[in-house]
Amino acid sequence: MNYWPLLGIALVVIGFALRFNPLMVVVGAALVTGLLAGFDFVAVVEALGKAFNDNRYISVTWIILPVIGLLERHGLQQRARAVIENMRGATMGKLLVIYLLFRQLTAALGMKDIGGHPQAVRPLVAPMAEAAAEKSHGKLPEGEREKVLAMSAATDNVGLFFGEDIFFAIASILLIQGVFETYGYPLTPLQLSVWAIPTAICAFGIHSWRIMALDRKLVGGGAGSEFLAGSKDIKPATRISDQGDEA
Repeated sequence: MNYWPLLGIALVVIGFALRFNPLMVVVGAALVTGLLAGFDFVAVVEALGKAFNDNRYISVTWIILPVIGLLERHGLQQRARAVIENMRGATMGKLLVIYLLFRQLTAALGMKDIGGHPQAVRPLVAPMAEAAAEKSHGKLPEGEREKVLAMSAATDNVGLFFGEDIFFAIASILLIQGVFETYGYPLTPLQLSVWAIPTAICAFGIHSWRIMALDRKLVGGGAGSEFLAGSKDIKPATRISDQGDEA
């Protein structure tokens, strides 16, 4: 028995341990495995090409990401920030609560891919939330800024997770139905979806409270902070004048 083709597994482990490019590691390991198994080089490349072609829907991701990157390069995030800066009464809390509601409703209707971190949060939601926070609180320290970005990503997660179960044709609902049926509890997907609504409402209320609480706790360099800083600079002069009066 020929054990040499197993060397490809070792190459994958070593490549990942050394933090090489994952795509190069996997393709290189596949080529080595095929050649050591006695296949012709052209046959190995043909097998890789066939596998890619059979699963070409995966390549849609690699089409979307360059488009988003190109839009960001031409100022998508800056335009998103400008929109919020020109809106009166816009706050980080209001913005993220509205996005949470939008994400839950669209996921409940089966449109779970309408949002997401790469295509919505990073280029649009996060910059808009940061701009709204700075509009209310002034320039944010790096730690506070990271909290706003993290809350933007968490809002997308919560909205999708608790909204998609309301859609009765989602895979998670079908899985739950199968588990209940195995233990003798026949339920329809619609029944499970209806019982997901109270959970989604609770999730919306709790996460909305978390968003508003963060908005209230943010500490930036706004007008209030500048006034306090200015008042500190005035105190030494006031003390000198007091000493002069006493003299």
